[in-house]
Amino acid sequence: MVRMCLGPGLALGLLLLLPPTQAAAQGAAPAAPAKPEMNESCPGLVAERRPPFRRASLRLPALKELAALKELAALKEGEARITYIGHSTFLIESPRLVRIATDYNDYVKPPVLPDIATMNHAHSTHFSERPDPGIRHVLRGWRDDGKPSDWDLSFQDVRVRSVATNIRDWGGGTQRHGNSIFIFEIANLCVAHLGHLHHTLTQQQLNEIGRVDVVLVPVDGGATLDLDGMIEVLTALKAPLMIPMHFFSTYTLDRFMQRISKDWEVERAEVPSVVISKQNLPTKPKLLVLPGRSF
Repeated sequence: MVRMCLGPGLALGLLLLLPPTQAAAQGAAPAAPAKPEMNESCPGLVAERRPPFRRASLRLPALKELAALKELAALKEGEARITYIGHSTFLIESPRLVRIATDYNDYVKPPVLPDIATMNHAHSTHFSERPDPGIRHVLRGWRDDGKPSDWDLSFQDVRVRSVATNIRDWGGGTQRHGNSIFIFEIANLCVAHLGHLHHTLTQQQLNEIGRVDVVLVPVDGGATLDLDGMIEVLTALKAPLMIPMHFFSTYTLDRFMQRISKDWEVERAEVPSVVISKQNLPTKPKLLVLPGRSF
């Protein structure tokens, strides 16, 4: 092997001949890898270009509307209604009154029969072995062979997709693809339900999800992802509206609200239902807390 020793002047001259980016890297500490973040719009039913923004408030239904949930009021074109039933279950409705129940289970059920029920596998409070036979589409967020569920269902004015994530198993190991993040494309909106998320998201998973408008997020800080990890996920997703679920107690919810209020606006609603549209999404990220039972 031949070794060469360069004098200070020659070494400096060679360094100056390097391209600027390469020269700057000489002797510099390696840059920290960038954290994954959302970089694509939600595909499918959602238009690529947002409509012109019109200042509006999220519309909270009147109490009489909630009391008569079984006689669902019609939504306008471009509107979707999200009602927090409890735990990880929401009732999501489209303008054609397609009804979706998330993390459908035998303990917390919506007062109306959904057309579509999504489920996850971490605990029995997130799935049912005996879903109502009247449900048109039952989408399990896992497969018995361990492969991703990979749903892509179109029904009337709704599209439902799934992106698989892993969960911890009862022995402390990992069950691959045991959870699915379900994405509901509805009324020109993308709503993502994180399910029983146990880890932060890779860039590939974020790309598969696409940019979302609303994220339904578990905030227990332990049974799912820890507090710092969930904040990292929300930061990557960049959704303008976040709605918490799966918080078990007032203490746990308040802890999450206190943490997230350092960076984002927090609002408490008086009723468990909200009507959203592309036009009335918050201009800055907001956590909207809907009252409901979360055990």
